[in-house]
Amino acid sequence: MGITLHLLLHSDRDPIPDVPAIYFIMPTEENIDRICQDLRNQLYEVYYLNFISAISRSKLEDIASAALAANAVTQVTKVFDQYLNFITLEDDMFILCHQNKELISYHAINRPDIQDTDMEAIMDTVVDSLFCFFVTLGAVPIIRCPRGNAAEMVAAKLDKKLRENLRDARNSLFTGDNMAAGQFSFQRPLFVLADRNMDMATPLHHTWTYQALIHDVLDFHLNRVMMEEGAGAEPSPAGARPKKKSRKTYDLTAADRFWQKHKGSPFPEVAESVQEELDTYRAQEDEVKRLKSIMGLEGEDEGAISMLSDNTAKLTSAVSSLPELLEKKRLIDLHTNVATAVLDHIKSRKLDVYFEYEEKLMSKSTLDKSLLDIISDPDAGTPEDKMRLFLIYYITAQQAPSESDLEQYKKALLDAGCDLSPLNYIKQWKAFTKMATTPANYGNSGVKPMGLFSRVMNTGSQFVMEGVKNLVLKQHVSKKTSRSKNQSETDDYRYFDPKMLRGSERYDITSAIVFVVGGGNYIEYQNLVDYTKSKQGKKVVYGCSELFNAAQFIKQVRRNTCPPVPHLLRTV
Repeated sequence: MGITLHLLLHSDRDPIPDVPAIYFIMPTEENIDRICQDLRNQLYEVYYLNFISAISRSKLEDIASAALAANAVTQVTKVFDQYLNFITLEDDMFILCHQNKELISYHAINRPDIQDTDMEAIMDTVVDSLFCFFVTLGAVPIIRCPRGNAAEMVAAKLDKKLRENLRDARNSLFTGDNMAAGQFSFQRPLFVLADRNMDMATPLHHTWTYQALIHDVLDFHLNRVMMEEGAGAEPSPAGARPKKKSRKTYDLTAADRFWQKHKGSPFPEVAESVQEELDTYRAQEDEVKRLKSIMGLEGEDEGAISMLSDNTAKLTSAVSSLPELLEKKRLIDLHTNVATAVLDHIKSRKLDVYFEYEEKLMSKSTLDKSLLDIISDPDAGTPEDKMRLFLIYYITAQQAPSESDLEQYKKALLDAGCDLSPLNYIKQWKAFTKMATTPANYGNSGVKPMGLFSRVMNTGSQFVMEGVKNLVLKQHVSKKTSRSKNQSETDDYRYFDPKMLRGSERYDITSAIVFVVGGGNYIEYQNLVDYTKSKQGKKVVYGCSELFNAAQFIKQVRRNTCPPVPHLLRTV
C-alpha cells in the first residue's frame, strides 16, 4: 500500500470519504483538537493515529469522546505510541528537536527569571525525548552525570521514568515482545550527560573541518544547506530592478559517498579531493567523447549509441556508465558550489587565522601575534569573529586579564563594532562557576602546517587558495570523553542504573552515548568520531538538546544578562 498524498495536519483539507488516513503527529492540545474536528467532519474512511511520543490518558479520552459523538468509533482503527520524539542526523548523532527548539534552548534553561515550574517543564520535555530514544534503541542505559547542574536533573528524572516503566513488567517497553530493537538488548550503553555550562569555549570556536565549517558559515539545517545563487556579477542596467537572488538547496545525505568520506576532513583536504574528483570525471567524459568520435557518432543521441553492436563493447561499457557519471557530476557540482561558498567566507574573514589562533589559546601554546592586533585589524573578520576570539581567550585564560587590560580590550572590541553583552554574561558565568581557579582543560589541541595540499594552491585548481593556511587538525578529544578516561575526575559523577534496586554493578562498556544538555555542535561530534576511530571495538554516539552554530549560541548568550541561576546547582 503506497502513500499517495502528504498533507499538513493544520492545512485546509477536503473530505476524501473512501480513503484511509495515517496521522503522524505530536500529542499536543492543538493537534488533538484538530483530530477531533476531522472525526466530526467525517473527512476519511478510517483513521490510523500514530503519536510521536506517548499520548496521555486524558487526551486519549478526548479523542474517544469526539469519535463517540461523531459516530466514528469503528473508524479509528489503530492508535500507536511510536516513541520517535528525536531526530537522527547521522548514524552516530541525534538531536531532540528542530521545531520549537527555543523551548529547551540554552537560553531557556539559563535565563535569570526562570521559575521552578518552568524548569521542571523543560526537564520533562528533554527526558520525554531521551526516553523515546532509548525505547527505539531497545536498551536501558547506565547513566553517569556531574553533580549540581541541569544534566543531573535530567539524569535523575530519566532514571525515575525508566524505573517506572521497568517496574510494570507486563507493559514494559524494554522486555519481551515490546522490545523495539531486541538485538541491542545484550549490550547496555553508558549514557554520559554533560551540561553546556561545563564548556563554553567549544561552541564559539572557529572550526576547520568541512561539516562544521558549513554549519558555521552557511545556512545548514537538518542535513540540508541553502545558498543564494543567481545574483550575477554583471551590474543591472541603469534604472532597472536588480536581479533577484534565487535560493539553491542541497541535501548532504548518507548516499553521498564524497560527503561521507570527507565531512570530517580539514577543509584544504576537501578542496583537493573535489579537484581530484573533477579531474577524474573530465577524463572519463573525454574518453566517451573520443570513442564517439572514433565510431563516427559525434553529435548522435545516447539512444543511438546504446544500440551499437557487440564489436563496440568498449563504447557500450562507457555509455552504460553514463548514469553513474551524471550522478558523479551532480555531486561534484554540489560540493564545488558548497566548498566555493565556504572558501569565500574563509578568505574574506581570515577564518584560517582565527582557527589557528584559537587552537593555540585552547592548548596554551605560544602566540605569534597579539590579541589586540587581530581585534584591531579592520580586514580580519567580522565583529562577531573578533568577539568569539576574545571570549575564547577570556574563558580559557588561567588568570583573568587585569582591569586595565580588560578596558583596553573592550575599547578595541567596541571600535571594531562588537556588542559587549556576551562578554558581560561570560564574566559573570566564569566568576559564578569558579572557572577562574579551575580552568577547563582543552588538551593538546594544537595545529600544525602540512604540505599535503600543494596542488590546491595551483592557479589551475578550481579552488584558488592563495593566502589560506594549510592547517590540519591534530586529533584531540572532546572534554566530555576525555573526562571518562580520567577516573579521578569522574569519581564524583552520579551513577544511576535503572535496573538495579540499590548499589551499582560494573559492566564492560563497549558503547557510549554522550549527551549535552543546553545544546551541542558539530565540533564536539567530530572530536568524538575521531576519538572513537582510535578505540577498537568501541562505539560512541553524540546527542544534544539542540544543535547550534557560534552565531546562534552568541545570540542566546546575549539574551542572558545574568549567569545560571543558583537553583540549577542544587542537589537533585
